[in-house]
Amino acid sequence: MKRGVLGDLFGSDAAEAALLHLYHHGETYGRAVSSDLEISLLSVQRQLDKFERVGVLVSREVGRTRLYQWNPKSIVARRVKDLVETIYEGIPLAQRQQQFARRRLPRTKGKPVLPPPA
Repeated sequence: MKRGVLGDLFGSDAAEAALLHLYHHGETYGRAVSSDLEISLLSVQRQLDKFERVGVLVSREVGRTRLYQWNPKSIVARRVKDLVETIYEGIPLAQRQQQFARRRLPRTKGKPVLPPPA
């Protein structure tokens, strides 16, 4: 992932990746950002922790996974989310589809997995 405006603003590719991933999916966790956008897991986790420390994000544990989402009580979080939305909407649709192609929702129990179209 090439550093963009958010990366320059927040000082790292991991910060930009985490915020864009969070905006796209609504909630996220470190390994998802790391594997989807091919960025170091440790740097992503540090950025998510930093955003939580300053109140932009909140987290909860689900099993052994820490899920992050926007802090609904923070005015700053709303402003950061608006900024991320502006950047996200400026990414061409084809690039967005490529960047966020991995499915994050669980499958229905017993639903067959279809092979990709040829």
